[in-house]
Amino acid sequence: MGALDGRVVVVTGASRGIGRGCALELAAAGATVYLTGRTLAEGSAPLPGSITATAAEIAAAGGRAVAVACDHRDDAQVEALFERVRKEQGRLDVLVNNAFLIPKELTSGRPFWLCPISNWDDMVGVGTRSAYVASAFAARAMAAQRSGLIANVSSSGAAEYAWHVAYGVGKAALDRISADSAHELREHGVAVVSLWPGLVLTERVQATRDALPTLDFDSAESPRFTGRAVVALATDPDRLRRSGRAWSCHELALAYGFRDVDGRLPAGPLHARPRRSASAAGGA
Repeated sequence: MGALDGRVVVVTGASRGIGRGCALELAAAGATVYLTGRTLAEGSAPLPGSITATAAEIAAAGGRAVAVACDHRDDAQVEALFERVRKEQGRLDVLVNNAFLIPKELTSGRPFWLCPISNWDDMVGVGTRSAYVASAFAARAMAAQRSGLIANVSSSGAAEYAWHVAYGVGKAALDRISADSAHELREHGVAVVSLWPGLVLTERVQATRDALPTLDFDSAESPRFTGRAVVALATDPDRLRRSGRAWSCHELALAYGFRDVDGRLPAGPLHARPRRSASAAGGA
């Protein structure tokens, strides 16, 4: 028996990275997980991972998962996703908004005026607006049942410069969505939080590791660490006390007592710890 047996979860952007980690952890806790993404088959995207592979991994571990192809730029597809969950399950307990479109310029170091204007539409359209849309559909089910949790995967880039102007704006707006939607949903028993992971060893980060010499990978966290934070919140009967705020996964680990898959407590958001110099990291 898992702590989330009988619960129903939607995780967006779960082909790989943090979304995949959240889906795996929530399923391991017993939830039925609907996971979304655009990559259906392994090898059809530049990076490894697909929603079918994530669902298969959950099934192989004895969990329950439903892979749903969904482009979160298309509101009709998102609405259809939540209608399917309603028809098939009759409830929705947790939404993890993780879908995010990363343009190649994000870590290029180029200033915003030398980047395509489309970077704004990529990161604010899928990541901020898509979280708002998914939250609106999820809130209808959660408010009716007077319980639920919406976890928005954000970043310390909401509070200080990180990577790209549009990235920081999008994350700051996402944290505001968390705060204001929490205000409206509190009387309905629904909690909304933003989560700030630290440096996460996603497939993308691993592939570009050599290009990021100033980051301390020894203190990084696995993609499943954020998932453990979501499970801790979802199983906390008093989670409304945390609603409306941004929480680092590091501080939630301290509060709830969970650790990463290797037993470590990762260092937390980048702003909260020093970076190694390029020379110390083996860079030029």
